[in-house]
Amino acid sequence: MARKDPYMSFRFRIEIDGIIEGGFSEVSGVHATTQVEDFREGGLNSHVHKFPKETTFDNLVLKKGLADSQTLWKWHNDVIAGKVRRATVHIIMLKDRSEEVAHIWSFKEAYPVKWSGPDFKADGSAVAFETLELAHHGYV
Repeated sequence: MARKDPYMSFRFRIEIDGIIEGGFSEVSGVHATTQVEDFREGGLNSHVHKFPKETTFDNLVLKKGLADSQTLWKWHNDVIAGKVRRATVHIIMLKDRSEEVAHIWSFKEAYPVKWSGPDFKADGSAVAFETLELAHHGYV
């Protein structure tokens, strides 16, 4: 019988439509929450009916080491200038070192809503990171 170990969260890559691929050190915000409405039926005291309402999606937060490319900053700067270019963002979880795909989460109509540059410390030796926060219309 084959061993079924859980996938490792550090084996992933990011693909953004025509903008950038890979190189990210961290992704967060992969959350969806469906609101629930309680309904009490008259004369029924044993339980409360629960009906699903709207689903909301948290913003994706992508973090990567700052290098020569200014692609992410320029994408956000375009939004500031009123030129919103939406893209599909794929988070691709890999099975192992072979780069075989285990799972893909695709987020539609994503666009930058926040860009953060590195923190500067004269006495530090940490990697400089940039962070991009993306709003989106859910996953497909």
